[in-house]
Amino acid sequence: MQELLLTFCYLEVMTESILTLQPIGFISTQFKSKYAAPRQPATASRKTVGTIKLLPGQNFEQALADLSGFDYIWVIFWFHNNKNWKPVVLPPHGARKKRGLFSTRSPHRPNPLGLSLCKLIGIKGRTIRVENPDMLDGTPVLDIKPYIPHAESFPKARSGWISKSNEHGPRAYKVFLGPEVKMSINQVEAEDRLEILGYLKEILARDPHPHAYRRIKEMSDGTSVIAVKRWRFMFRVEGSAVRVFGVAHDRERHT
Repeated sequence: MQELLLTFCYLEVMTESILTLQPIGFISTQFKSKYAAPRQPATASRKTVGTIKLLPGQNFEQALADLSGFDYIWVIFWFHNNKNWKPVVLPPHGARKKRGLFSTRSPHRPNPLGLSLCKLIGIKGRTIRVENPDMLDGTPVLDIKPYIPHAESFPKARSGWISKSNEHGPRAYKVFLGPEVKMSINQVEAEDRLEILGYLKEILARDPHPHAYRRIKEMSDGTSVIAVKRWRFMFRVEGSAVRVFGVAHDRERHT
């Protein structure tokens, strides 16, 4: 069984302790890369379903008793693809300004723990189905807890710098793909095509302006380029519309 090791330094006695975590299961999703996964379950642009399969031989069937009566569950997981952490990060939304790590949901954390609030669809045996997970396929799950509205919902609570961003607001731009772009992207395998187009439209619809995290650069002629995997999409902003007129793959130009 896979084990996860966390090391904490207790400053009071300056000694090192090691905590050992074991996944209780793994989640299967259709997301193979960060470009495909939504940033939060509530912000997903289309409905998807993930399946958490708990490990056998641990009496998890009994542990799941009574959970089906809850609409939402907290899924605590491990960012297994991250190897380092950063004290300040550049969030993908909001102003182009670095923020203190602990004021963000960035995966680059000292202990790469993730927390997602997912809608519970159903439970059968040791299998849990959830709606719109934001985890990559194969992510280790560490724990599951029920969401309790009266204890955990504070609609009027301040949300710091996030309240000034467009992360949870309506999509401000309409994205249009030119004929050459459609022709080029249609040659990609269906799964990759959905992933690339989903990410492209989601980012540009919310904020098409230059941003390092979103990999958007403004060119000298006033047009912009966004990088999605190994693709480069050229676009221009026209009022509330974003028109993607060109695409290149690696060094090959199609415009």
